[in-house]
Amino acid sequence: MTITAGELVKDIDGLVTLPDVYIRINRLLENPNSSTTDIAKAVSQDPSFTLRLLRVANSSLYRFPAAVTTAAKAVSIIGTAQIRSLALAMSVAKSFAGMPNELVSMENFWRHSLYCALIARHLAREARRCDPDSLFTAGLLHDIGELVIFNRLPEQAKDALLMVLDSQDEMQVHEAERKVMGVDHAEVGGELARHWNLPSLLQECIAHHHAVASAKQHPREVALVHLANVFALMAEVDSLDPGDVSPIDPLAWELTGLSDDCVDAAVREAQAEIHEAEQLFS
Repeated sequence: MTITAGELVKDIDGLVTLPDVYIRINRLLENPNSSTTDIAKAVSQDPSFTLRLLRVANSSLYRFPAAVTTAAKAVSIIGTAQIRSLALAMSVAKSFAGMPNELVSMENFWRHSLYCALIARHLAREARRCDPDSLFTAGLLHDIGELVIFNRLPEQAKDALLMVLDSQDEMQVHEAERKVMGVDHAEVGGELARHWNLPSLLQECIAHHHAVASAKQHPREVALVHLANVFALMAEVDSLDPGDVSPIDPLAWELTGLSDDCVDAAVREAQAEIHEAEQLFS
């Protein structure tokens, strides 16, 4: 069976919809006449999001010296662009978290996604010239295409997972997906990101995190998410041995300017932060 990413994402709005708060923030950010006050008002219209935003603002993820008690203060400190990213990350996590799925533990899926987000942010700080908060969102959403495949093509997704388990040469999930369906979760996720008109950085990081050389506009950021994805696997199995997880594309090291000296700190820091991150985004 062969299917295209566009076919899988078609009518996706009936399955997962972006919340009003994200749409309002996005519209305001595209308007050059809007102000921080306007965005704070848009945030305040959603009490649930405001509460989650304040929890994030007061968490160790940001380490602000004083308590953040209002949406306006959170917006002014975190920044308007990052407020949009947080709205997106939280809403997508919430939308997909409730989806019934017999193929994979949603708890495990989001733990991997959060590990990738935390590590991508850490690596962005190490590599510099990249926005750590944007990389956090890219890491959180990098495997979003898997959930679309699980929901739309459960039998084929199961066949792909069994192919990986039965392979003698350590086949990767995205490789098996292509053999079974003619498309993989990265391509599907990239198509979903385009459908939602997400920033080009997020589109590329999602679409090419398994194919770094394919990135055209944001190769450095894509390479960071590629590394973060592999390091996240290491954090999950509690190993610092690259031989225990998926191979790293050497191009990722070249594009980021990082070396394997960064592995230990990135993995251990994420392991220390994962519990609080799960509490914030669950």
